[in-house]
Order: sequence, then C-alpha cells, then structure tokens
Amino acid sequence: MKNCNNLTISTTILSALACFALASAPNAFGVSPSPDGCYPNFTTAEGCNALNSLTTGAGNSGLGWYALFSDTDANYNTGVGAGALALTTTGGDSNTAVGAAALLLNTTGFENVAVGTNALVLNDTGQRNDAVGAFALSMNIDGSFNTALGRCALLGNTDGSNNTAVGYLAGMNQTTGSNNIYIGDSGVAEESNVIRIGNIAASGTDYEAFYVGGVVGVGIPMVTAVPVYIDTATGQLGTVPIDASGKAATPRVRGGNGAQPQAMLNHKVTELQATVAQQQKQIETLTAQLKEQAAQIQKVSAQLEVSKPAPQVVVNKP
Repeated sequence: MKNCNNLTISTTILSALACFALASAPNAFGVSPSPDGCYPNFTTAEGCNALNSLTTGAGNSGLGWYALFSDTDANYNTGVGAGALALTTTGGDSNTAVGAAALLLNTTGFENVAVGTNALVLNDTGQRNDAVGAFALSMNIDGSFNTALGRCALLGNTDGSNNTAVGYLAGMNQTTGSNNIYIGDSGVAEESNVIRIGNIAASGTDYEAFYVGGVVGVGIPMVTAVPVYIDTATGQLGTVPIDASGKAATPRVRGGNGAQPQAMLNHKVTELQATVAQQQKQIETLTAQLKEQAAQIQKVSAQLEVSKPAPQVVVNKP
C-alpha cells in the first residue's frame, strides 16, 4: 500500500532544489533587490517574530505577524497571515494556514488545512481537517478528519470527527457528533450518522421544490423494492413507518380526493399483476382443454363416418 505520509520524498526534492540553486548561481538573483533571509533547512520567514523559535524544523514558511511563532522542530508547515499557526510546536507537521488567525491555537495537530480568517482558529490536537471559508471549523479543538467548505461551515464542532459540510452555515449547529454529512443545512447539535440536504435553508425561507436526476424511468426489481415515506413535519425520509411509541406501524390510506400513499398503490399494483397472471394461466388451461375436446370430437366424427352403412338402391318391380 502506498504511504501518503512519506516525508522523505519532500526532503529529497527540497535538497535537490537547493543543490541546483547553489550549483547554478550561488551569488546571483533573478530579482532586485535580492530576497532577504536565506535561512537554513528550506525555511522562509517574513514578518514580526515569524518563526521566532525555530531550531531544527525543516521546510517551514511563516509570513505574517507571529506566524509559526512557537515552531521549534515541526516540519513542512506554511503559515500565511497574522497569527497563523502561532502556537504550533513539536509534532505539528504539514499544516497549511492561510488567513489571519488561521490555526492560531494549533499545537500538535498535523496535516490540517485552514483557508480563511479564523479557520480552525481553536484547533489544538485535531488532525487532518480541511476548513475553507472564514470561521470554518473555528471552534474545533480535537476533532479530526472533518471537511468544512463555506463560511462558518461546521462552526460549532468541537470534537466531532468525520463530518462533512458544504455551503454557507452548513453544519454550524453540530457540536460533538460524528459521521455526518451536511449540504446546505445547518444541522443539529450532538447528532451522529445523519445526512441532511437543505432541510433548513440558510436564508430561513422554506424550500419549495426538490429535484433529483437519475431517478425517473429507472427500473427497480420488485422483489427488493420498498416504498419511501416522508415525515412532513421534519422532512426525514425512511422506509419503515412507526407509531408514537416507535414501533413499526401499518400505513393508513390518506383521505382527500381518493389519494393513497405510494405503498398502498404499489400493493394494489402487485395484487393486480398477480390476478392477471392467475387469469392468464386459467385461460391457457381452458384453451388446452378446448383443443383436446375438439380433437376428441373430430375423432368421434371420423369413426361415425366409417361406421355409416353403404347406400342401397331400391328397385321398383312392375
């Protein structure tokens, strides 16, 4: 299995670039004035106290006021913006923070990506989170493997993991739950293993239509098909209706213009198909019987024809 965490490759490439630069033109620069601070270990620092504490860390870039200020031996971090990755220290490798206060309080969390003001600002030990948008995942502390795309996406998540949120304010109400997916929905605190798509509009105005492609005209085997119900109060979908006590219940026929739930219609169709199939078998049986009777009648007719007495001529005598 390939290892996506192999830092040896990065070190080798950086070393090769450094050797190439030294061999080609050690004292010449393509820009004027020449860049300041050619620091060791592939380091770039610019800004008040940027990378102030660095010792053996390699491949770090700090640009901005106190960017990567506490980094001593952490590697391959990029902090761009005032306070970006300011508290990252030992073990906090391969983080990327772009924006004022992005990953500001991160200490040992690694492989996080924060793009936007205050993105992942409170993250401490959380790892492998992706936050794109101002205040995205801004309250996350030690949650990991979260993906937030949009302003304030997963804003309230503190230690929940494996959550995905896409859209403005998507999943902002989530706090400690895990394994959730939010698309254009603000979510609910502490829930887990839930998928919400536009249940609560960010604008506060209810949606009026829902379109899904790839459904109409697609065949589903009847043997495994089940009806889908919708809770009109919450918008939740499911295949098993339950009563007030949480037990499975038989769906009732809805009134009004003879309307019925889809399940009842499916049941009626199934019954009709079974009736038609039974009638077809009966017709086939009756047809076979009629053919047999016709054959017997033809046979009897032939026998009668053979047993008929020969015609006789009557002669009148004078």
